Amino acid sequence: MSLVIAHIALVIAVSTGTSGYGEAGRSCREDQSPYSGPKWTCSAGGPLKLTTHRLLGFGNRTWSGRFTGALLCSPDSLPLDEVKENFVRTVKRCIFSQSQPTPLRGALHLGAISKDVLENVLDLDESVMRSKDLVQFLSGGRLFPGSIPLAHRYGGHQVAPINIFDFLWNRKGERWELQLKGSGKTPYSRSGDGRAVLRSSVREFLCSEAMHFLKVPTSRALSLVVSEEPVWRDPFYNGSVMRERGAVVLRLAPSWFRIGSLEILARAGELDILRTLLNLVIKQHFTAINPNDPDKYVAFFSAVVKETAHMIAKWMSVGFAHGVCNTDNFSLLSLTIDYGPFGFMESYNPNFVPNSSDDEGRYSIGAQANVGLFNLQKLLEALHPVLSPDQREQADQSLREYPQIYHRRFHELLKAKLGLLGDEDGDAYLIAFLLKLMEDTGADFTMTFRQLSEVTLLQLQNNSFTQVMWALWDLSSHEYFSDWVDLYSQRLRGHHGDSDEHRQRRMRAVNPLYVLRNWMAESAIRKAEKNDFSEVELLHQTLTEPFVKQEQADSAGYSSRPPAWASQLRVSCSS
Repeated sequence: MSLVIAHIALVIAVSTGTSGYGEAGRSCREDQSPYSGPKWTCSAGGPLKLTTHRLLGFGNRTWSGRFTGALLCSPDSLPLDEVKENFVRTVKRCIFSQSQPTPLRGALHLGAISKDVLENVLDLDESVMRSKDLVQFLSGGRLFPGSIPLAHRYGGHQVAPINIFDFLWNRKGERWELQLKGSGKTPYSRSGDGRAVLRSSVREFLCSEAMHFLKVPTSRALSLVVSEEPVWRDPFYNGSVMRERGAVVLRLAPSWFRIGSLEILARAGELDILRTLLNLVIKQHFTAINPNDPDKYVAFFSAVVKETAHMIAKWMSVGFAHGVCNTDNFSLLSLTIDYGPFGFMESYNPNFVPNSSDDEGRYSIGAQANVGLFNLQKLLEALHPVLSPDQREQADQSLREYPQIYHRRFHELLKAKLGLLGDEDGDAYLIAFLLKLMEDTGADFTMTFRQLSEVTLLQLQNNSFTQVMWALWDLSSHEYFSDWVDLYSQRLRGHHGDSDEHRQRRMRAVNPLYVLRNWMAESAIRKAEKNDFSEVELLHQTLTEPFVKQEQADSAGYSSRPPAWASQLRVSCSS
């Protein structure tokens, strides 16, 4: 092992018995059983050990890394599956199962890496990228010394990837859990192969990072490793099986626990484990809640309600549709996780559905706020067994406040996108009026707001912009466009001491010029399938500065009207 990799191993390895875990695959169908195969019963595993604090020298930098087994550390130990063999089976009375990764076959290629995650999350220098062994560690081909790969048990259709690592504390005091997606079968894989393909992995890598730089709460992605291993998929579930290339994404989050993590325990009647997990999540991630407060579960639920509403409002403000908003894809920390058949809305359409598998439009962009409410209702149902009647009523009240919390936050975000200062009674009407014009004309959501950020008020009033501002050009075709401009102008003139320059600066800071449109991802995927990752890299670099005009990105057409073929693209749950 090279010296560089030895350092990496020290930085992100976990001690024997710590709690890395993998995440179950996304579901296109609700309430499928997580159990399959012969029935086994697992008793709770014993408490696992706490590792030591390490101070490492890395090149010219000193890195302080703390790796703990607190997830499974007494007295709040999370139970581990007693069965050590990795085969599909019914699993009960535990949170994690040991599950060795299956190395990708054939030549491996490091298709992409996030330098921001590498340096600012993991505290590593980009010189590690020169190591010939790096790709093996990032794909699960080799394990870090002392690590025990585990898979996480939770509700939903289970095709769980493996989480090789536990978690680390970086020098900022941030706690991150590292996970490999696509590294083979686990006890929860059912009939799946536990693999991910290049197509879906490129999308997950790019969108995880893009959302972070759009200032949306999200998991992160460190790397994309691509192999020559054939993986067979039926992308649109129509019998047309295709040979694709296997890939692995190393992704990170402060926690991978989701609503389904609690649902499965409540449904199984494993209330002791449910309480243990809740106590741990509250202790580690909801530090404002007193762990000795008898109403701590109510406080936890209220916090999740608020942050979930804020997360979905943020999705809506950038035109993001997740595509598969099942409870197993909703983080308890209100992070955007599990990027599958997502899409950024182009022409404004409240019924936009990115997922071709969603025939009923259940997860359309306009339905996301209501779906969030439904998922929170399911979370409350999972909490019911550990709440008293009075606490249930308090939690119900918190849930009833969700619509107001969501609408208030969405209203604030849309006002900022329009550069509005202060509050006036007509603001909601002004916003709704604009969205109606966009819907009627099919104006592009992202570029309408961005181009409003770039015109002066006089240009807008005189309708003096060219087809270069193509989104505004489309919008201006509406018969009531001038009426909206009059209202908007009147509102802006009420900003005493403000100027076009100040307004434009405010608006450009919140209205991106570039988002990960499906056609852009598809273009990069087609090249990557031929081992050309240049566009993956270009997109990655572009999306790290989505609010800043970039010559190379504009030359690639990323701020231009989408090509005609973009409207024919389809994405699905298939990974």
